[in-house]
Amino acid sequence: MTYLDYQATTPIAPEVEQAMAPWIADRFANPHSPSRWGNEAEAAIEVARKRIEKAVDLRGGRIAFTGSATEALNWALKGTVENARATRQDGRNRVITVATEHAAVLDTCEWLAEQGIDLTILPVDREGRLDLDLLARELDDRVLMVAVMMVNNEIGVTQAISAISRMAHGVGAIMVCDAVQAFGRVEICEGPDLVALSAHKIHGPKAIGALWMRKGKEPAPLIHGGGQELGLRSGTLSPALCVGFGAAAKLAAERMTKDYDLVQRLSAAAKHALGPDWIINGSTAHRYPGNLSIRRDGIDAARLLADLRDMAFSLGSACASGSGRPSHVLRAIGLDYREARSSIRLGFGRYTTQQDLVAACKQLATAAKAQEHLVA
Repeated sequence: MTYLDYQATTPIAPEVEQAMAPWIADRFANPHSPSRWGNEAEAAIEVARKRIEKAVDLRGGRIAFTGSATEALNWALKGTVENARATRQDGRNRVITVATEHAAVLDTCEWLAEQGIDLTILPVDREGRLDLDLLARELDDRVLMVAVMMVNNEIGVTQAISAISRMAHGVGAIMVCDAVQAFGRVEICEGPDLVALSAHKIHGPKAIGALWMRKGKEPAPLIHGGGQELGLRSGTLSPALCVGFGAAAKLAAERMTKDYDLVQRLSAAAKHALGPDWIINGSTAHRYPGNLSIRRDGIDAARLLADLRDMAFSLGSACASGSGRPSHVLRAIGLDYREARSSIRLGFGRYTTQQDLVAACKQLATAAKAQEHLVA
């Protein structure tokens, strides 16, 4: 099996597995217990927290652990609205986001709209980028929050997060950033007030995420019942998951340049092996190179996926797989139904070898050509 689905999840790093092992087996204590074992578990979690905060490398904030990045984004969005209502900021009732955001943002924003929030979803251009002039025209003193992701999970396109943050702050709005596909792979841009993170996208364990919060911008609690995590989130933390996240973040920070150089080489090799008949979806200049969203006219990508059982890749977001609907991201960049159906996403990274990737891409190109001959 050739694994080319790094945007869906990444293999756990051996160093992470090793770091987690004691906390799964012998060191199982509740970190919120006053016992010596509990204190040791709590101390290990605090080490992990510091490692993640160091890897985020933003000034003036701290992270709180969550059960996922989806929870972190729900917390950021709903908690910010709750704070505004509790402090009677009735004039700030607008939320602005972008059509290519992850469902964790779009679905939460739609829910907020049902609760009375004035929601604006801005379009992107053919390259998947937000027009900053359009954003400027929409910003006013009624805007409570702007939510824009740093690296798109489906097409790898990046947004100008620092500039967007400055614009949001210029009207007194809070900036929320989904940095799930960016964290550990590229430097996090300065500016956001709330940043969602995930462990399993950086060779860490699943079922744990985090929310980086600028001091004074912490959202109201989403989960109640004890306030174990910084008094803001309730529930018993898993020392094993937190330690694993911390180990993955430390490793990612140490290897960031090396890993990025690797994915640049892999991307170039993949495009060469695929040949000239494939078109890149979205910007070629503003993107993370480890995400290659491509299409080939006339092919059925779902059939390609079914035919190549010894290869793991995606048609789009793993969260939307099996829905039968074209990707909302591909639609947002102007692809029609047939173009969206002919698109695939190849994701690669730290443990991908160039030899395996090139062989897989040649296999993909051959299978696509065979489809064209059948249609002809």
